[in-house]
Amino acid sequence: MTQTNKLWLRHYPPQVPATLTYPDVPITQFLIDAANDYPNREALVFLGKSMTYRQLMNDVYRFARALRRLGVGQGERVGIMLPNSPQAVIANFASLFVGAIVVQINPLYMRKELLHQLRDSGAETIVCLDQVWPRVQEVKPETDLKRIIVTRLSDYLLFPKNWLYSFKTRFEGQHASIRYDSQTYSFLSLIRNAPSDPMEPTCQSTEDVALLQYTGGTTGLAKGAMLTHRNLVANCCQAEAWLYKTRRDQHYSFVGALPFFHVYGLTAVMNLAMRMAARIILVPKFDLDLVLRLIAKYKPSFFPGAPTMYVGLINHPKISRYDLSSIEACLSGSAPLPLEVQEQFEKISGGVLVEGYGMTETSPVTHSNLLWDRKKSGTIGIPWPDTDARIVDMNTGEILPPGKQGELQVKGPQVMKGYWRRPQETEKVLKDGWLSTGDIARMDEDGYFYIMDRKKDVIIAGGFNIYPREVEDILYEHEAVQEAAVIGIKDDYRGETVKAYVVLKKGKYVTAGELDRFCRGRLAKYKVPRVYEFCNELPKSSVGKVLRRVLSEEEKKKQLPSDYKQDA
Repeated sequence: MTQTNKLWLRHYPPQVPATLTYPDVPITQFLIDAANDYPNREALVFLGKSMTYRQLMNDVYRFARALRRLGVGQGERVGIMLPNSPQAVIANFASLFVGAIVVQINPLYMRKELLHQLRDSGAETIVCLDQVWPRVQEVKPETDLKRIIVTRLSDYLLFPKNWLYSFKTRFEGQHASIRYDSQTYSFLSLIRNAPSDPMEPTCQSTEDVALLQYTGGTTGLAKGAMLTHRNLVANCCQAEAWLYKTRRDQHYSFVGALPFFHVYGLTAVMNLAMRMAARIILVPKFDLDLVLRLIAKYKPSFFPGAPTMYVGLINHPKISRYDLSSIEACLSGSAPLPLEVQEQFEKISGGVLVEGYGMTETSPVTHSNLLWDRKKSGTIGIPWPDTDARIVDMNTGEILPPGKQGELQVKGPQVMKGYWRRPQETEKVLKDGWLSTGDIARMDEDGYFYIMDRKKDVIIAGGFNIYPREVEDILYEHEAVQEAAVIGIKDDYRGETVKAYVVLKKGKYVTAGELDRFCRGRLAKYKVPRVYEFCNELPKSSVGKVLRRVLSEEEKKKQLPSDYKQDA
């Protein structure tokens, strides 16, 4: 097989071209076009307050001019440490307008993570929430930070919600008394004191880096993937082509529950909504009750999410009271989507839920199942337009035929420029435009791709390769299991053995022995978990991806495991 044998193209609907024409513009142009074409459309809804595209554009211009007055210019890095909110959208696009490189930072990061990201990026400016300001202030002397811009969630709430929010944070001891000085500024004051006159975005080339998106750091310190304006524009246009039934003259709504500080939420919600002149229903923190109320009230069409979000919704005790019928399409990413979850969510909502695949390094999406045509459950679908994919032998690099397992490599206009200030790391994964993903996969005769697991997560027990996802999928089939995660633990005889962490559905009960018998009827003996641990929740990333590495680290700390063990 060669890279030109794109078996998947025969499954493309007539409306989806294999190759697209990408506008040679910075990502900011999507917002400009939406504001020019639909100035009175709602762009954002935030806890009851709405904002039109004209209002959003004006605030972006104001904040961009404020940044320029402060000395922020071409190529400088601006950290954005905010939850989903109008300020997060404004800060992102305003930073890009002045030619800066955005560095998205998780607001939950503590000292070590925050310090690494600020130092590595060399950010001189950061926009943060008042609640995290003390953390930023603490690490500031050890970084290049010159400007701290602080905002409160209440800054964009209507009365009396803004007053009630401020009172609540004070009462709960979360309110920070900000000390404004020559290096600490109020976001709201900067907005109010700057003109809203239009300005041209400062972008020398669409090959300029727009975003430094840090990886999860699962194999060491997090690395900054350099995503260019062209990368972000391309992935957005690919997503729009995949949603071929949509029309820009219609006003769609997106559930904005995926965090924008993660590239999945930034592309699949923020940037795509700007491209489609759609409305984003902002969710600052994923809360099941809040999300259900927002869906019932605003009737969104699209809900990009992570499997844990859908798991939570379908298991909500009051789900039958809410109308989810407005949802037309959902793309699930960041983690494997169990078939049972897909089927239950589609039954409840009446919409389509499909699994996709991507990486921080690919802006992020490369594959997904078709939304309104043929889809294969258990697969990540097929590559998007202009995206090539192949399976190679992990040792020799030889391109493998359909049906064979190996490492997935991808190539396309959404693939990153490289890792920030890490040429050697870049050379390891990026050669001749092909990105080595580190994921073990196979392609079938139809051109559909299956992710078996992360290369580093493979469990080798007695010489056999065991893929955690395969075991997890079986556990999800049990009626009592809500979530499951599988890792390898040390075993004196087999080298490694399988351990399963299980979260049960509310009101359900199952023993380790019952799960063992359930698995033995569906898996080869060597794949069956030998150890089970029941827990209330699993450690997850900001987008709901189960963190197996955290479970592995916790396991290593244990001296004597006290879990139930099955005999071999």
